[in-house]
Amino acid sequence: MTASAALRALLLLTAATGATAVHAQEAAPAAPAAQDDSLGDIVVTAERRSENTLRVPVSVGVVSGDNLRDYTSGGDDTLLSLSGRVPSLYIESTTGRIFPRFYIRGLGNIDFYLGASQPVSIIQDDVVLEHVVLKSNPVYDVQQVEVLRGPQGSLFGRNTTAGIIKFDTFKPTQTFDSRASASVGTYGSVNLDAGVGGPLIADVLAFRLSTLIQHRENWVDNSFAGTSADSTATPRKNAMGGYDDRNVRLQLLLTPGSDFSVDLSGHARWYDGTSTLFHRAALTRGSNDVSREPRGRVAYDEANDNPQSYDTFGGSVRAAYDFGAATLTSITAYETTSGYSRGDTDGGAGANFPVRGVANGFGESQGQIRDLDQWTQEVRLASDGDGAFRWQVGGMYFDSRDITDFYQRTFFLTTPARNPNNWVRLHDVNTSWAGFGQVSYTIDRLTLTAGGRVTEDKKRTQLLKTVLSATGVNQYPATGRRDVTLKDTQPSWDFSTLYAASDDISLYSRVARGFRGPTIQGRSAVFNTDFTTADSETILSWETGVKTRLLNNTLSLNATVFGYRVKDIQLNGNDVFGNGILFNARRADAYGVEADATWRPVRNVTLGLGGSWLHSEIKDRGAETQICALNGVVVCTPSAPVRSVPGAFGPVYLVKIDGEPLPNAPEYNINVNARFDQPLGNGGRAFVAGDFNIQGYTQFVLYKTAEFTSNGNFEGGLKVGYSAPGDAYELAVFARNITNEKNLKGVIENYMAAVFNEPRIIGVSLSGKFR
Repeated sequence: MTASAALRALLLLTAATGATAVHAQEAAPAAPAAQDDSLGDIVVTAERRSENTLRVPVSVGVVSGDNLRDYTSGGDDTLLSLSGRVPSLYIESTTGRIFPRFYIRGLGNIDFYLGASQPVSIIQDDVVLEHVVLKSNPVYDVQQVEVLRGPQGSLFGRNTTAGIIKFDTFKPTQTFDSRASASVGTYGSVNLDAGVGGPLIADVLAFRLSTLIQHRENWVDNSFAGTSADSTATPRKNAMGGYDDRNVRLQLLLTPGSDFSVDLSGHARWYDGTSTLFHRAALTRGSNDVSREPRGRVAYDEANDNPQSYDTFGGSVRAAYDFGAATLTSITAYETTSGYSRGDTDGGAGANFPVRGVANGFGESQGQIRDLDQWTQEVRLASDGDGAFRWQVGGMYFDSRDITDFYQRTFFLTTPARNPNNWVRLHDVNTSWAGFGQVSYTIDRLTLTAGGRVTEDKKRTQLLKTVLSATGVNQYPATGRRDVTLKDTQPSWDFSTLYAASDDISLYSRVARGFRGPTIQGRSAVFNTDFTTADSETILSWETGVKTRLLNNTLSLNATVFGYRVKDIQLNGNDVFGNGILFNARRADAYGVEADATWRPVRNVTLGLGGSWLHSEIKDRGAETQICALNGVVVCTPSAPVRSVPGAFGPVYLVKIDGEPLPNAPEYNINVNARFDQPLGNGGRAFVAGDFNIQGYTQFVLYKTAEFTSNGNFEGGLKVGYSAPGDAYELAVFARNITNEKNLKGVIENYMAAVFNEPRIIGVSLSGKFR
């Protein structure tokens, strides 16, 4: 798509939605209310009820839908764009726009296995998304995002030891309403996020139709000019880096009576793009400086331009009946996906890296989900009203089943070395039952809340096909397992107190226990290695904080101090064969602080500041992991003593991880945003808005080195524009990553390969609402 074609498409799509424009910047607060200097109230559903965040005894970070659309106006992934925008939240991916990995207060999972379990749950419109591909479903036409930090097992989804990211979209109403945000920018980037809804039958049936369309042209060159063993076309300009992400959702609200309602929702996603691009040898021994490596050029001899493609569909039925004293709610949901992701996993052409005159380092792989089906059923009965005593009880069933294939390099070759049998097929089943409840009682200004859940979590992985030789001989060892089942039943609970010192100040404390069930990793079978497993992990977490609205509600200031201990923490590292494995470490301890503030000193200025600081530490004197080595040589500089053991292909080097911080757990994150509005004579406003984020020391692997870390990563955004009278529409120019920072976001250790952040995007945006 050319730039002119992209512009025509933008204008056509915007007109088709009946809206008059788009937001586009990066993170500025919303414009101030025309006649009110105050910030207004923030209402959340962190306890499955609509409540002012001042009265919720949970650390909750909130992002408005407008701000989220600002972050993604350049075409950024709607989930990855939240990273660093909420204190204690970090998100990354080394598998492209499919399969983001989430970390809250430093707790997450670096495993890129398609069946990986994560301690952060994603919930969209009350539906839990557990499989890593389902978690990549983009969010759009969003009203609000809530980040619930700490264990949340009592009320939401399945068990979660780290926290929850909860997305609530705009729902159908009996009032006609539409909105659209659209932008075009660098690299032919196009972004459209729109929704329209209203009544179909007065007081009985309403609808909401929403869409997200994102496009970027290929912009990364493949400079390799040699011979490819799998017929990858080289060299080629603009070979990779683009994507097409097309999404649609239809919601219907049926209200046949005042006491009964049914919400029907269906959605679809068609995604084609490029998986993560690794830059081999971008890191040099003793340094994490990647400034010399060109972002827009790679030299790949294999993997056919790293293609990635997934189709996802789903739907839900939410029925609620109000009995007067209590409301019964049922949520039934189904999700399915299929697709694949292929990549040049060594990050460069082997011919460019000879060892003793012989080309060295060839790697490509593909993960493919043939079919995934997730069913969830939740039933909840909750008391109505705002009385002193409130309660809710319920149950949940979760069932996820998939057929997943993993392919290794020789499967793709077109030379005589091709092995069409170099792949495995796995069948994964995960079922879970849970019963939960919560009670809350208010005595004057003090509210006590207690919740609990009992969960049975069961996983099974079957090896349906092993790797065979080219002549059909089985390669999987006789001692290797082909059918593994793990099951555990554990309680989760939380207890909190909240004291309303005044109408504008609340003090709270919370202690909670969470549980993540046992996990199986079957991917290692493609390397003819037995499955690896990890037992359940449990977390005991505490936090205490203050929530305020000060200076006539022109200043919002919230702060929380927290700590936790995870026993039998599930980690992912490399074994003596170089294969990624699951294992349990004895425990991990962490403590820190998170805070956010929004201040409107005068009507036309809004300032925001958020930050978090974290100290985390793995505690296990015996735990080891293999380190960065290639051809028997250590290629990086580990700070811990190195132990050498014999391996099948030469010496293997191991280090202890006792005392190391959790991987992908930034020591600090600071985000700043500001907006200034200048009223104009016609009733409109000119404005300038910006946001900036700084990320502290982050370790990408389980062991400390000079190379596999980042410190001081910085990104900024700017938006300048005009808002029409009554906020009818907004027209702006924007820049994301305005200084074009090239930040290290991930690594492949033995190849000293680097993963970078998104490049600078400059564009124009138009947004508007129509009622």
